[in-house]
Amino acid sequence: MGIYDQGATTFYACQADQRFSYCLYVPRNIRANTSLLVVVHGSRRTPEKYRDLLAEFAEQHGVVVLCPLFPVGIPVPEETGGYKFLNQMNVRYDQVLLAMVEEAGSRLAIDYERFFLHGFSGGGQFAHRFLYLYPERLAGLSAGAPGLVTLPDDKAAWWTGIGDIEAIFGIKVDFDTIKSVPVQLIVGANDRDRDEIVLTVENRYWMPAANDAGQDRVERCQCLAQALQAKGVSVRLDIVPGIAHQGFDLLPQITTFFQEILSGRVP
Repeated sequence: MGIYDQGATTFYACQADQRFSYCLYVPRNIRANTSLLVVVHGSRRTPEKYRDLLAEFAEQHGVVVLCPLFPVGIPVPEETGGYKFLNQMNVRYDQVLLAMVEEAGSRLAIDYERFFLHGFSGGGQFAHRFLYLYPERLAGLSAGAPGLVTLPDDKAAWWTGIGDIEAIFGIKVDFDTIKSVPVQLIVGANDRDRDEIVLTVENRYWMPAANDAGQDRVERCQCLAQALQAKGVSVRLDIVPGIAHQGFDLLPQITTFFQEILSGRVP
């Protein structure tokens, strides 16, 4: 472990694709069985703030925090949200994240085979879609306020459903394994703004079923939770009073969820 791999680290270029980078928080009591928490930013791209806000949690529970940065403008200048869909314009963001996890985990000599994953807003979109592809890699998943949701509907095309997921990613959805992952969907009760999430045909991400899951982030979280529960997935839906679209304000409920998994209170 290098001298920079302590506490709040600098940003490291991902060696598998140096267009992308990540920072870490490495606790003092790191050991081989230290857990890894990956936190994916929203559209504002504030990974270092998540790193810093989670420092106390990392120290208290001996958890390494990894925060990736998916910049605007890859692979073309106007591309702002491709990472949310995992595979956009021939960029496999899912594979980039897994490469970061392997790179950091190997360097720190921790067990990175299964890790915790949280994302808010755009990161919440990334996180819940990642669940469909890699449940075997997840010790727990928290998806915060995803504006556009992918329902477990095998009759609908990606990204609104999972009907062609195997053709796009080369991975078959395994609901038996998904059922083994503790899942939290979390959203502020006042997160009702629709400006960014009700898509029209002019939007590059528009699909015919883009708005079918609800008119705001609260309704869409509720719809996603119900759809996953209908598939037998254990989902905790937290609608937090007094909070709008403010991911940092949801961290107390998110860290409590992960703490309960770490302590064995969530199977």
